[in-house]
This record gives sequence, structure tokens and C-alpha cells, in this order.
Amino acid sequence: MTDQILAPGDIRIVAAAASREDAIREAGRILVEAGAVEPEYVGAMLDRERSVSTFMGNGLAIPHGTNEAKDRIRRSALSFVRYEEPIDWGGEEARFVVGIAGIGDEHLEILSRIAVIFSDEDEVRKLLDADSSDELGRLLSEVNE
Repeated sequence: MTDQILAPGDIRIVAAAASREDAIREAGRILVEAGAVEPEYVGAMLDRERSVSTFMGNGLAIPHGTNEAKDRIRRSALSFVRYEEPIDWGGEEARFVVGIAGIGDEHLEILSRIAVIFSDEDEVRKLLDADSSDELGRLLSEVNE
């Protein structure tokens, strides 16, 4: 277990996802494997997506659980998956799927850190061009600060 919000092992580069739902399950599975959430949290991530899209722009989607699933979060954490092939996210193209779990209101601070990175098109380009999950981790290091 780690106290990093985004641990190196929770960053992946994946060729493709068959669907938005598969991408959400992948992001959730990483959070479960990291010990950050209970498996039921993944279902709550899918529930939230059915009610409102978590696509944020610049190729980024940030699926997260419903408020009712807050008790399924063990610690605040992120999972980060970059897809080589864009995913159809309700008519938008997502290349980055960031699963988020936040204790209390911590998710708001974590979201703001991610938003700062993704508001800069040069930073997004660097994330797209990164050759490894280690390089992605270095580019995303400020989310742990």
C-alpha cells in the first residue's frame, strides 16, 4: 500500500478498449488492485456514467463512483490509463481514462490537479507521446504533491 495518490503501478498504457464501459471497468479494476476501493465501487462508477458523462475534454474522461459509494473507498487514489486507440465516449474521443476515488472531499483537490495538467495542450501532447508508463508517471508527478 502507498500513500501516493497516483502510484507507478497504477499507470497503464493499453492498446484499446472495446467500449466506454470496458474502460471504466479497467480504471476501476486498477483501483481495486491498489487496495483503494472495494469491488462494489466499480459498479458505482458505471452507475455515475449512466447518469452523467465523465468526459472532460482534451481526450480525458474521469470516471468516479456515486456519492452513495463513498463508503466503498478505503483511501484516496487515482488510476491512469492511456489508450493508443481513442474510445467513443458518448460521441467524444477519450484517450485518457483516470479513475478517481477520494475520501471526503479530497477528490475535488485531486480533480483540480488533473484539470491543470489537461488544460495545457502541450502537456496533453507530452502524455500522448510518452513511451512508457514510467514516463507518464514523471509527467503526472504533480498530482502527488
